[in-house]
Amino acid sequence: MTNKLIHTPEGVRDIYDAECRQKLKVQEKILNTLYLYGYQHIETPSFEFFDIFNEERGSVSSREMFKFFDRDNRTLVLKPDMTPAIARCVAKYFSEETMPLRLCYLERTFTNNTSYQGRLKESTQTGAEMIGDDSSDGDAEMIAMVIDSLKAAGLREFQVELGQVEFYRGLVEEAGMDEETQETLRDFIENKNFFGVEELLNANPVKPELKEVFLRLPELFGSMEQIRAVRSLTDNRRALAAIDRLEEVYKILENYGLAEYVSFDLGMLSKYQYYTGIIFKAYTYGTGDYVVTGGRYDKLLQQFGKEAPAVGFGIVVDRLMMALASQGITLEVEKADAMILFDVSARVPALALAKKFREEKHPVLFQQKAPSLPVEAYQRMAGRSGLTQVLYVSGDGSQVETCPVQPEKCCEEYAGAERAGDGRTR
Repeated sequence: MTNKLIHTPEGVRDIYDAECRQKLKVQEKILNTLYLYGYQHIETPSFEFFDIFNEERGSVSSREMFKFFDRDNRTLVLKPDMTPAIARCVAKYFSEETMPLRLCYLERTFTNNTSYQGRLKESTQTGAEMIGDDSSDGDAEMIAMVIDSLKAAGLREFQVELGQVEFYRGLVEEAGMDEETQETLRDFIENKNFFGVEELLNANPVKPELKEVFLRLPELFGSMEQIRAVRSLTDNRRALAAIDRLEEVYKILENYGLAEYVSFDLGMLSKYQYYTGIIFKAYTYGTGDYVVTGGRYDKLLQQFGKEAPAVGFGIVVDRLMMALASQGITLEVEKADAMILFDVSARVPALALAKKFREEKHPVLFQQKAPSLPVEAYQRMAGRSGLTQVLYVSGDGSQVETCPVQPEKCCEEYAGAERAGDGRTR
């Protein structure tokens, strides 16, 4: 029973020591980037009412939520998606605001993925939302922040893919497809399932020229030049307006000097139904999934009582950390470099020494020596902790001895004494 209790449930994990410090540093770098763009921090509850995220809002499906009940028998869920939570906050606290709002966050989200997907069920996300701006500049600012945030985290090789859901919606509107058929076709296109697309179109009455565009949609990705060429495939005004918007955003990103990080994919269609325009995902080496997802959701806030366009993104920090580790990228973090080891009789001068270190902004570990343990045990402890030196303050504290750090495995004669100690070295 004891062994079972030390394990975490499926889909969640512990992180500690160097990995945890790296994650905190990455989060700090990203948030500082968002602050440089003038974004203000917001924090929402870990759980909210079920209706905030129901399928009518276009969020995750009910079976992917962790649901429970409060004492009044109301259904609550652990937050599976940040966008509806931010939309609710804006409608509540900024209902009368007519000028653009810029908000950013660092939060946990919880999604009850099936076990075979291999995804975390609890993940950390940091991101930004711009409310009240429906311009191409707003779209471009989001993508620029994604690129700058990933660079700040240490990534150098990554790509942000841009799509446009209005292109697809213009085509299915022209085809007169019902909702169920649209959803099935969307899944086929997003998964690049050419055979599925062809089979579904053959089973439905679709004009030949429209059918050709649908069949080519899974392969309509690449550079801006390739996306411009799509104009020759359709005269659908809604679809062409979507291409115009992508072109405008790309021109602004050229002004930012960030166009090299951007490519396009008209077959990118998000599972989140609240998206209304540009959508995007960022990919890099070392993870089989996107590290950033985002897009425009101009109709979502209406469901909470506020008329306002919006665009935003979320960085999946856990996937980003996996990519950084795979690419051998680490950020410099400040950690204790030395241990001050002291006898009880030398506590006062040892405290003075530790205070001096900390006043000079040098982290230091302060450790009382157990009478039953030799100094060598603490030297090995320092080695396990990644410290480079042990300063031993003994006797009345008049002398400080510098002891070299020892590796993990050392003289066996001390092993028994270490095990017999009071556990403070562990």
